[in-house]
Amino acid sequence: MSELTMIHKDEWVVVCDGAKALVLQNAGDAKFPNLKTLEVFEQKDLATHELGADKPGRSFSSVGHGRSAVSQTDWHDQSEHDFLVKLAHHLDKAVTSGKTKSLIVVASPRALGMLRPAYSQALKAAVRAEVHKDLVKMPVYEIEKHLTHA
Repeated sequence: MSELTMIHKDEWVVVCDGAKALVLQNAGDAKFPNLKTLEVFEQKDLATHELGADKPGRSFSSVGHGRSAVSQTDWHDQSEHDFLVKLAHHLDKAVTSGKTKSLIVVASPRALGMLRPAYSQALKAAVRAEVHKDLVKMPVYEIEKHLTHA
């Protein structure tokens, strides 16, 4: 995708990471976009002990007396993955119900890697572009500038 992103009238721009998502809609046109916030989703950043088990399990060898630790689940990573899967399902419902026909997804490559496998066929067809940038912490007018280079 080129650095300059054309955002069509009424098109959605979804800016997200593993803990926050902004669903924006272009109230302007392709030449003069005007992104307006439709929805904001945020996930509370919980401490690891609040997300899951506190220590790794043990594995016993089936032969001999050996034991070894089982690697601990990365609960923050799992939490981010779950958040992005829920976001994909929400976007799928918006596409299939006709709330939007096309959208642009803006996220870090890591977040996109978690999000893509959760795309339904309808959502996959509606995603017109993906922008590999982490812009979710910026104000909306800055996101607009980054996407259009205005």
